[in-house]
Amino acid sequence: MPSPVQILEDPINSLIQRCPDMRTLRQIHAHFLKSPLGSSAYGLSKILAFSALSASGDIAYARRLFAQIPNPNVFSWNSMIRGCSLVPEQSTEPISLYKRMLRSGFAHPNSFTVAFVLKACSIVSAFSEGLQVHCHALRYGLFSSPFVQTGLLNFYSKCEKIASARCMFDEISDKNLVAWSAMIGGYARIGLVNEALGLFREMQEVGIAPDEVTMVGVISACAKAGALDLGRWVHAFIDRKGIELDLEISTALIDMYAKCGAIEKAREVFDGMDVRDTMAWGSMIVGLAIHGHVKDALELFSAMLDSQVKPNHVTFIGVLSACAHSGLVSDGRRYWSTMRELGVAPLMEHYGCMVDLLCRAGRLEEAYTFVNDMPIVPNSVIWRTLLVGCKNSRTFDEAETAAEQLLQLEPLNAENYVLLANLYASRCQWDKVSRMRKKMKDHGVKVVAGCSSTEIDGFVHEFTVGDDTHPEIEEIREMLRDIAERVRRAGHEPWTSAVLHDVVEEEKESALCEHSERLAIAYGMLKTAAPVVVRVVKNLRACGDCHEVTKIISKIYGREIIVRDRVRFHRFVNGSCSCSDFW
Repeated sequence: MPSPVQILEDPINSLIQRCPDMRTLRQIHAHFLKSPLGSSAYGLSKILAFSALSASGDIAYARRLFAQIPNPNVFSWNSMIRGCSLVPEQSTEPISLYKRMLRSGFAHPNSFTVAFVLKACSIVSAFSEGLQVHCHALRYGLFSSPFVQTGLLNFYSKCEKIASARCMFDEISDKNLVAWSAMIGGYARIGLVNEALGLFREMQEVGIAPDEVTMVGVISACAKAGALDLGRWVHAFIDRKGIELDLEISTALIDMYAKCGAIEKAREVFDGMDVRDTMAWGSMIVGLAIHGHVKDALELFSAMLDSQVKPNHVTFIGVLSACAHSGLVSDGRRYWSTMRELGVAPLMEHYGCMVDLLCRAGRLEEAYTFVNDMPIVPNSVIWRTLLVGCKNSRTFDEAETAAEQLLQLEPLNAENYVLLANLYASRCQWDKVSRMRKKMKDHGVKVVAGCSSTEIDGFVHEFTVGDDTHPEIEEIREMLRDIAERVRRAGHEPWTSAVLHDVVEEEKESALCEHSERLAIAYGMLKTAAPVVVRVVKNLRACGDCHEVTKIISKIYGREIIVRDRVRFHRFVNGSCSCSDFW
């Protein structure tokens, strides 16, 4: 027989379950306070949960109510921790609440608490705090909970600690869809496409049907690696299995096709969407921009405004970078003003786009003035962009200042020393080149090796400069020798200054022939025949000599080659590049 308290509590619970909005909840709360249960922890916790967690709730109301509860129970703490994780603005408030809960000593965390806090840690990449929560899960005997295990897996995955994530994944005896999706997403996040796809196949073999979250992870893996054939297979798999092409999957497909060099297919997906949000528009605009389709990118931005969809920070990064890739200074300034008028506050990335635009257009003095007038302190990317502009325009007055700022901000970043070495080498200041090398050695700075990949028969092959680990390296080198001879006969002389791009690894003229992108291109040509496009993804900006040589290769071999470097796409056809050498 129910107790008198239960008899009174059940109607409150029933009312809250049917509550449509905060106005009604306030009325329920007022009646509750007047009732004999006015101080009941159960009733207050239910009201709090609606305020904190409901789509029509009010987290500010929840905070005020929570502050009035003398000794909140674990259910109330969980509601607040989870509710504060759901707000659009990322913050450490859920972690602070968890710390307060532990200090209070009144309520002890349960498996839900730990899972919610771990999610909060993953959102803000609070790795050290997440490690402590892992320890707490062990201390409180909660580690065996599926919620905790998948929470830990997701946390390590989001923080890109892939080895720890895999250990957690292997420890879970009964892996559910969430666990599989989290692990696949983790591999995708750091570009391990072969591992992500391998796990995806394992998932199907054990009979776990993927959902939208899984597919977004797989698509993202293909996008990172530029694996177009795999991406097409995944798209076909989605259609074959009847998985809904929701906003998130469609946007991921746009991003994947754009990053794999199939910008026409990306546009096809975009045009086929019934509903497009800011992310979908932004992904398409950014995709067009990095492919050098500036006119299309800017026209699409105008269409976005006409559709009454408000652009965000990502949208304007795409618009401004499109202007930068074509030297459209006046257009860039106009869009900069539009951004401010629409209430989008410039971030460091936007300032970087404007500096890049001015530098590419050869307006070094304006760029330098723009940097000095910035209302926020310029970061290393800004100074590095300015330094690259000085090198490319052979303008050295501002270079020393930029270099000084850069080395102060990032004394251990090899790229800065390489840039300076290139700058000095272009002026034949070999003593300063030697000084840069000595500084690198003294600081223990190691150059990031160039790494390029190409997809062949559903597997991504990676190459580093001078790589001799590939099982078919002899055949690749034979192809490279053929390429070098035919390029030489075409009249090309190696740009030996380009070897300073990686200072140590690529010092000799012969090393130019084994830059990572040339290894990948040679392998692609070795394993495929025209009209198959050779697609390569590189982690660094392509050097000038490789860019020139790839143009020649495309002509003398009659092959279309698409290279995605760190900056943009280059489509080489019949001896010319889509960037028109403006890169």
